[in-house]
Amino acid sequence: MFSLSAKLNRLYAASPVLPFDDSSRIVIMSDCHRGQGNGADNFLPNSMIFQGALEYYDQNGYTYIELGDGDELWENRCIGVILQTYSRIFRLLGKLRKENRLILLYGNHDIVKRKKGFARTACGAYFCDANEEPQNIFAGTAVFESLILENRNSLQRLFLLHGHQGSLLNDELWPLGRFLVRYLWRPFEIIGFTAPTGAGRSRRLMEKIEKQLCAYASDTGRILIAGHTHRPVFAQPGECPYFNDGSCVHPQCITALEIENGRIRLVRWVVAADSGLHLVIRRETLNGPTELEAYG
Repeated sequence: MFSLSAKLNRLYAASPVLPFDDSSRIVIMSDCHRGQGNGADNFLPNSMIFQGALEYYDQNGYTYIELGDGDELWENRCIGVILQTYSRIFRLLGKLRKENRLILLYGNHDIVKRKKGFARTACGAYFCDANEEPQNIFAGTAVFESLILENRNSLQRLFLLHGHQGSLLNDELWPLGRFLVRYLWRPFEIIGFTAPTGAGRSRRLMEKIEKQLCAYASDTGRILIAGHTHRPVFAQPGECPYFNDGSCVHPQCITALEIENGRIRLVRWVVAADSGLHLVIRRETLNGPTELEAYG
């Protein structure tokens, strides 16, 4: 726990600060694990749900914060095919970037985004239609390890990071973790085995990570928002101030944290039938909204 606390304290001290206030609209999502559209792509079943959610957040003026593992770059060597597979989604992300409403953090599965030459050497360009200009949203876009959201009025701070920090295999020894996933696990996943980045994640491991992050939040009194475990967590006032946005690879749904009007809520997006039995992409509130001031 000491090593985790020391690592997170160093990150907190070096984190860029993004001001916000009660007029701000922010959505926090993570763990999309966008792939190449094949059998190993855990994002594929929920890709249309994600696209619908992203269109909603774009149309309603939200700033989109991706809290790491947006792209699956342990299983896949190059992001170029991912960009082509999900060109419509990257068009939306590009629009948000032009309007200064896109913030990217990296996790263990896309840790290579921290390299200065990542955009130039790995990404290239993507196309949607032949008459559109190619784009590269990573060119000129900083990708952070952590971020602090600070309320302009109350100076309350929210500490955002992916949550893999302090894990030997996912942090310090991430090249080994990538090797094991890319060359040992991926072939099994393609033929139908349950992915360790999806519903097959170890419950015991998730609980261990949650306890560590929760203990850090309680010890420091800092509101901590993470991803990585894929399990959504919504803190109640008076409890340890640890939140988790879940993931975009839940079976048949995606989850997100929204901040609006000085309040935070946990939502999920699902495909459901409306009153006319037409399938629609629906947003449902799971927890909240709760005043951020209630967390101190």
